[in-house]
Amino acid sequence: MPVANGAARPGQAPVFRATSLTKVYQMGEIEVRALRGVDLELFAGEFVVLLGASGSGKSTLLNILGGLDAPTTGTVECRGHPLTGAGDEALTRFRREHVGFVFQYYNLIPSLTARENVALVTEIAREPMTPEAALDLVGLRDRLDHFPAQLSGGEQQRVAIARAIAKRPDVLLCDEPTGALDSTTGILVLQALERINRETGALTVVITHNEVIARMADRVIRLSDGRIAGVERNAARVAPEELRW
Repeated sequence: MPVANGAARPGQAPVFRATSLTKVYQMGEIEVRALRGVDLELFAGEFVVLLGASGSGKSTLLNILGGLDAPTTGTVECRGHPLTGAGDEALTRFRREHVGFVFQYYNLIPSLTARENVALVTEIAREPMTPEAALDLVGLRDRLDHFPAQLSGGEQQRVAIARAIAKRPDVLLCDEPTGALDSTTGILVLQALERINRETGALTVVITHNEVIARMADRVIRLSDGRIAGVERNAARVAPEELRW
């Protein structure tokens, strides 16, 4: 069974270590096995793509890493601290202090400007960026006072990314961040994610079913039927602007 490990630098401890993860959902009388024994290590500064078809277990794995869900069996640790079995309060603190989430749909509050949507996070974070700095990092410094309805889909997604990174997370977890966007707009979003990974050093994990996006990763972890089907390391990362699909 493939194991998704391999440190970015020799001797470096992983940010995440998952061991023998399984996840079983009970749908009435039907048992759905979303994960079937996943072993995984992810390292600081990496840009990792989790690649697989719908139903392969990608989102389930991401949700467990982010403390949004718990495995049925197996363990997951973040920087040596167990997430498995942690209480709601501890998981809430973990998500608030260490993890930024980006989803396919932007979940912006329509009545708030871009600056105000990002400020929702900065007001509760310990040492946040300013909303202006976070929006500048995703190329939206000139759109601070625009409402979501005044922004394109790609701009709204970049506001959502700014909101996720404004609290300076150790980890950025992205579930199909370009799934609702055309190629040109999706590349702008990927450029923002690449810049954040490069400039902040946050471990960046992107779920996608798009093979092309895998070319910009340090490592590509392929999932199939709840298992890791293969792990590849790119010799060189391709810049987002060179991608086409």
